[in-house]
Amino acid sequence: MPEFKYEVVETYGSLSESSKGWKKEIKLISWNQKEAKYDIREWSPDGEKMGKGVTLSKEEIINLRDLLNKIDLD
Repeated sequence: MPEFKYEVVETYGSLSESSKGWKKEIKLISWNQKEAKYDIREWSPDGEKMGKGVTLSKEEIINLRDLLNKIDLD
């Protein structure tokens, strides 16, 4: 499997934390030195390991925000 590189440009915050300390976080990440994208995934307590996640472009994160704003949570 080819090696990949990533750079965390910005961390926006944590959505949740598991009993083992893994945090589901929203970050802006540059994968393989490409344009940074928004990323939602779990990270180990030391930040060295990551779980599966979803990576979204700026347009996609705006669309997600707009869709979430339509949900009535009452």
